[in-house]
Amino acid sequence: MLKPLDYLFNCINCGFKFESKKVEYYCPKCNDLLEIIYDMEELKNYVSKEKFERRSLSVWRYKELLPIKDSSKIVSLGEGGTTLHECKNLCKLFNAKNLLVKNEGENPTGSFKDRGMTVAISKVLENEVKIVACASTGNTSASLAAYAAKANIKSIILVPEGKVALGKMVQAIIHGAKIIQVNGNFDDALDSVKRLVKHYPQICLLNSINPFRIEGQKTLAMEICSQLNYNPPDVIILPVGNAGNISAVWKGFKEFKELGLIPKVPRMIGIQAEKAAPLTKAFKEGKNEISVVTYPETIATAIKIGAPASWKKALKAVRESRGLLETVSDNEIIEAQKLLARKEGIFVEPASAASIAGLKKLLENDQIDKHENIVCITTGHGLKDPDVILKTYNEPLVKISPKIEELKKVLEGML
Repeated sequence: MLKPLDYLFNCINCGFKFESKKVEYYCPKCNDLLEIIYDMEELKNYVSKEKFERRSLSVWRYKELLPIKDSSKIVSLGEGGTTLHECKNLCKLFNAKNLLVKNEGENPTGSFKDRGMTVAISKVLENEVKIVACASTGNTSASLAAYAAKANIKSIILVPEGKVALGKMVQAIIHGAKIIQVNGNFDDALDSVKRLVKHYPQICLLNSINPFRIEGQKTLAMEICSQLNYNPPDVIILPVGNAGNISAVWKGFKEFKELGLIPKVPRMIGIQAEKAAPLTKAFKEGKNEISVVTYPETIATAIKIGAPASWKKALKAVRESRGLLETVSDNEIIEAQKLLARKEGIFVEPASAASIAGLKKLLENDQIDKHENIVCITTGHGLKDPDVILKTYNEPLVKISPKIEELKKVLEGML
């Protein structure tokens, strides 16, 4: 029997379970992805709503459910505790009863990645690793660079050449990461960093195939439960790219349910860009394997991934929760981004707006009941990718002389 704070690695494919003090990525039996599991029955003796609620809302509120044994090694920038916004204006527009938006752009580096990175980097320090690496479309690189800087260790980031949003690249640069541009897309960069880590085992890989990342990201679900007085919503909608987050959020809800902290779990709905949607295609065709999209295309760079590493976990999460996967077009994403900003004052990057675009589409198609309690997760701040706004903003900026007569002409019809 595992003791509190003990954990096992569990293969998501063959179910092989094993202990290891190292950071493990793949099953030694079948080479599939791993997850972290705990003795949930034993943990029931150590966790409670009351214990959690005495702590500030953050990733580390749920420390009993995180695989860090030495609390002195925790590396934190104050991640988690993001706002759950009530969106009354969008409710009216969409004719929905109850819509909330969990805005992960409020995290320290502006995205949900910080939840996973605080746990992964803390585990790195427990193991006395001095170099970390990742492949990234931008948000992971910004987060890894910041947390590695805080931990005083070196970071290496591989990015697809010329395809990372400026706001994200600037973050990685200022935090001192070694940035390498790979001639290809994200999937090529991920293949490269995997080879790098295999060749240099002293480097720890911090992409979402690292199961400790997923442990931090699952706290997103736990926070939603806390913010809703432990009464989960009917539906969770979130963007899907490399597919780690949807499986992490599902894991968080499942663990809370297993611990008896919540009465039910929500349906998980993932939204992909229509030209980068291998998971949605597999789901709609009832397949258990994905067909890789060799040349994914979308304005939403954070989900521009044709070979998602966590596809098997994501399909399992959607099917177990009786959820679904859907696609949206770039035009629908941009329109949703503007709606969220102009109706609710929440500025998110295009990939984040996919959840809002997906909600609108699903409501129109009667795939979601307008009376259900819905939470959309927005994953990154709008300043991560400002170029998209400038390229798609159709209203010209007006230049005038500083005279009241000219101001009146410009504002005619508005006042």
